[in-house]
Amino acid sequence: MKPINIWIEAFRLRTLPLAMSATILGSFLAYSEGSFKWGVFIFGMMTTLFLQILSNLANDYGDAVKGSDNEKRIGPLRVTSAGLVTQKQMKRMIYLFVALSLSSGILLIWSGLGDTLSLVHLVFLMLGIAAIAAAIKYTVGKRPYGYAGLGDIMVFIFFGILGVVGTFFLHTQTVAPDAFIPAAAIGLFSMGVLNLNNMRDRENDRENGKNTLVVRFGARWAKHYHLILILTGISMGLLYTFLNYESALQLLFLLSVPLLAMDVQKVLANTVPVELNSELKRLSLTTLLFSLSFGVGLVL
Repeated sequence: MKPINIWIEAFRLRTLPLAMSATILGSFLAYSEGSFKWGVFIFGMMTTLFLQILSNLANDYGDAVKGSDNEKRIGPLRVTSAGLVTQKQMKRMIYLFVALSLSSGILLIWSGLGDTLSLVHLVFLMLGIAAIAAAIKYTVGKRPYGYAGLGDIMVFIFFGILGVVGTFFLHTQTVAPDAFIPAAAIGLFSMGVLNLNNMRDRENDRENGKNTLVVRFGARWAKHYHLILILTGISMGLLYTFLNYESALQLLFLLSVPLLAMDVQKVLANTVPVELNSELKRLSLTTLLFSLSFGVGLVL
């Protein structure tokens, strides 16, 4: 493989639609309230993409160091464990994306809050640093939280609540309590993506001490858990629409429901873990569709 193709493989571009969903929905919510800043949207998208790639690189490195990536793993190619890049090269790329994430995040804060420093600036800077740390510490370090079964709650917080509500605040400088409802939907669907990943890798994770929720509670539990995540996410969309109903166009997000139903059906019927690879991509894209259709329905 050419070096550029190796790094593209390491970036795992198919995960990026999921990362964009929170920024898109938060921006649509702000636009529907009469407030939108192009700088927040552009730098918000850049920051979430950089953070997602950083997370993918850190996972590639962390699982290789711990031996979780081996010949038994059935997920996509990991370039460090495959010997396509050295651990030193991967660490350098991780440092690069830490710098990119931090730089873009600072520009995001400046675009939303201006250049007059305040406590709010500091709060968002600390949240940004926490997001960078969370992207790395999922599998890297002596006590990675992904190996302790805490990945789901972290995904909910950063991909859902902070991603959507934080973007909304940077556009509007206000906190709307009902914005937490669609934010929860994105968080729940993102947890579903992680659950699919952990269901696929459960046997290898168990052998290597990666105690995800799937490893802790079993495949049958994980299927029911997945069902609950998806149904609750859809319910969040309906609840927000009920509380803020103005037009039937707000139900446009229901276009994503058949795809979500197909995802649940395939997960419940699954007996071959490797087949979940395709569902990971589909659920990521469906989450993006939910975000776009929900937002478009708000502003039409």
